[in-house]
Amino acid sequence: MATATAATKPAATKPAVGNIGAARAAVKQLTVYEWVALDKRGIKMKGAMQARNASLVKAELRRQGMNPQTVKEKPKPLFGAAGSRVKPRDVAIFSRQIATMMAAGVPMVQSFEIIAGGQRNVRFKNMLTDVKQNIEGGSALHEALAKYPVQFDELYRNLVRAGESAGVLDTVLDTVATYKERIEAIKSKIKKALFYPAMVLCVAFVVMIILLVFVVPVFQGVFKDAGVALPAFTQMIVNMSEFMQHYWLLFIAVVVAAIVAMVMAYKRSEKFAHFIDRMSLKIPIIGNILRQSAIARFARTLGVTFRAGVPLVEALDAVAGATGSVVYGQAVRRMRDDVAVGHQLHLAMNQTQLFPNMVTQMVSIGEESGALDSMLFKVAEFYEEEVNNAVDTLSTLLEPLIMVVIGVLVGGMVVGLYLPIFKLAGTF
Repeated sequence: MATATAATKPAATKPAVGNIGAARAAVKQLTVYEWVALDKRGIKMKGAMQARNASLVKAELRRQGMNPQTVKEKPKPLFGAAGSRVKPRDVAIFSRQIATMMAAGVPMVQSFEIIAGGQRNVRFKNMLTDVKQNIEGGSALHEALAKYPVQFDELYRNLVRAGESAGVLDTVLDTVATYKERIEAIKSKIKKALFYPAMVLCVAFVVMIILLVFVVPVFQGVFKDAGVALPAFTQMIVNMSEFMQHYWLLFIAVVVAAIVAMVMAYKRSEKFAHFIDRMSLKIPIIGNILRQSAIARFARTLGVTFRAGVPLVEALDAVAGATGSVVYGQAVRRMRDDVAVGHQLHLAMNQTQLFPNMVTQMVSIGEESGALDSMLFKVAEFYEEEVNNAVDTLSTLLEPLIMVVIGVLVGGMVVGLYLPIFKLAGTF
């Protein structure tokens, strides 16, 4: 018998506007049921539906002209029920999808239902379903999204609220989607550029530990039996090997503890985070990439919020956390305070001494001409291209540098082990 899949609307009716609290409570009681039914042609249909009980599902199927065969509650998975972490890329794709659907005239609640139904990430699916239910209960979109501040940050919610107030929510969501895609593209490119050298150095580090723990002791026994005096460099390697053999567990524990302590301090101490970011900006090549990336994110984020109609002071407050840098985040907050007392934006930017002259001049022209958002987008595009070029250059420079580092670490150790053998061979 042929099998088809049907998508049906929830059996629950829309709650009355006058009793929002009761409506929300009623919506939250819905359960997902899987059903199998025969249509008028006798073809088997399958699907899922939300309802308060199985009887309502059967009644809804009969109303649609189908003969229910089985209706049962959808089982919850034993493993991975919570789903994987919701990534910024998922939010960007969701923003693009809902903007497209709303621009096509699809109602918001139905848009959420369609998008949630196509999600493979269980956590994100449940999140979107909960947002949809809150909207059905009478909440505005930015209010429903506020329940998930990690995935939908203050900047995202402010943009959505501005779009709802101006009646251009679909346009704002499309702009937000573009913004998210651009920002994630920059972050992804930087991560890819740094991932390869980091992995190679980690492998070199592991190889060194293996050599010290397993290979050097073999050579040490040979040297001891031969009674040859060890050169200073070889003796240093042997001492390191003896330390690793006796205290390798302590060494690993200290390294892991140091990394964890630095991460925790970075997250909890604003002064330490500011120090690390300030030092990072001074690293050759990498510091320039981080600086250009922060400026690009600042310009694009402020341009998006300003174009959406968010007041400048409020926009700067939201932008501070979107620069990706503690140093630039603090600078943006100082700029917000200066703008709040009446200073122009380009003057406030000059006071931080973190923005190049070209950026402040373009912002000044944008303020004078009333096209600040357009100028900010041009700045963002320029620095995004600069980041792309700098990352490509970094990748080209790192390859030979990595080979040199590996050669010095591993090759130096091998040479140090063979020095006594060369000395021993010279005595014959």
